[in-house]
Amino acid sequence: MREVDVAVIGAGPTGLFAAYYAGFRGLSVAVVDALPEPGGQITAMYPEKLILDVAGFPAVKGRDLVANLVAQAAPFHPEYLLGTRAEKLAYVDGKPVLGLAGGDQLRCGAVVITGGLGSFTPRPLPVAESFVGGGIVYFVPEPTALADRDVLIVGGGDSAFDWALTLQPLARSVTLVHRREKFRAHASTVSRVLALPVRVIVNAELTRLHGDATVTAAEITVRGGDAETLPVDTVVAALGFTADLGPLAEWGLRLDRRHIVVDSAMATNLPRVFAAGDITEYPGKVRLIATGFGEAATAVNNAAVAIDPSAHLFPGHSSDAG
Repeated sequence: MREVDVAVIGAGPTGLFAAYYAGFRGLSVAVVDALPEPGGQITAMYPEKLILDVAGFPAVKGRDLVANLVAQAAPFHPEYLLGTRAEKLAYVDGKPVLGLAGGDQLRCGAVVITGGLGSFTPRPLPVAESFVGGGIVYFVPEPTALADRDVLIVGGGDSAFDWALTLQPLARSVTLVHRREKFRAHASTVSRVLALPVRVIVNAELTRLHGDATVTAAEITVRGGDAETLPVDTVVAALGFTADLGPLAEWGLRLDRRHIVVDSAMATNLPRVFAAGDITEYPGKVRLIATGFGEAATAVNNAAVAIDPSAHLFPGHSSDAG
């Protein structure tokens, strides 16, 4: 059975900062995530999006923020168990033991759950179910791959408009289709897209796709009108996603809907199990990356005391080190 001081479940920004902070405290750490790369939702859904509310960065691309967090933790050599799901939780001699997909076990001094919204899957595009070809994507990890293409974006939320902003300078054309007249995206983002050469069609739906091996055209039908056929190479289905806690829901954690209830120490109701980031719930909770960073430090510091009761809760400032 492998052993580690702290197992961090979730390799999003909060989890990566928890890995750094555990290393800073001299604890060995393993980071477990079902996704194949670190970064969580940022890497999977909006790596090129500019994030504006992280302290110290007037603006930072999601991809760059993740790279910086990985680099920050690197001197402490965290072990990354990516593409691996934490499925079971048991206790041996009072210490948590994680059962990983594939049968491996990880004995931990403490567990910090930073799984964001839990496991998530994109909402399907109905018309795609009857289309056997390719060219339909739900995430765009490499926007440059869509350079010089005719791109159709389906959706009216933040992701749809973020992709429109990102892809417009690269693609041959960008068309956004939304089934309603009003958008769910932030008003400032909508205004920026409307000022660009992006065609926005409202009260409309994607009703048919053409092509064999891949998409070549799409039919758009405005409510009460006739279908219009557009040349399309790629359809970006930005319809949001569904999330659930997956195996975590069976661990006996106290939950409030899909969130894990924690106290001011970021402790859950289970011994030596802490949580931080968007997955947590407590009175006054604000779901921001910046909030998750502070919660990660709180969780790790309290985990350090749970592992070694003689340890100090506050280890000092990092600027005092060295």
